[in-house]
Amino acid sequence: MENISFEKSLEKLETIVHELESGNIELECAIDKYTEAMKLVKSCSEKLNEATKKVNKILNENGELVDFSIEDTEE
Repeated sequence: MENISFEKSLEKLETIVHELESGNIELECAIDKYTEAMKLVKSCSEKLNEATKKVNKILNENGELVDFSIEDTEE
C-alpha cells in the first residue's frame, strides 16, 4: 500500500465504501474489503501527516528550515 499515491488510495477507498454500502456483497468479501479499507485509511493518514510536517516547515531569513508557528506571525 505504501507505494500507491494518496490520490489512488482515496479512489480505492471510495470504491470500497460504495461496494460495502450497496449491501450486495457476501460477508467474507465484505470483511476482506473492510480490512483493505482500514489499511488504506492508515496509509492515507500517514501520508497526510508527512505532508503536514513538510508544509509546516518554512525558510527563515537565513535560508534555514524552521518549524512554522502562528505565534511567530502575530508579533
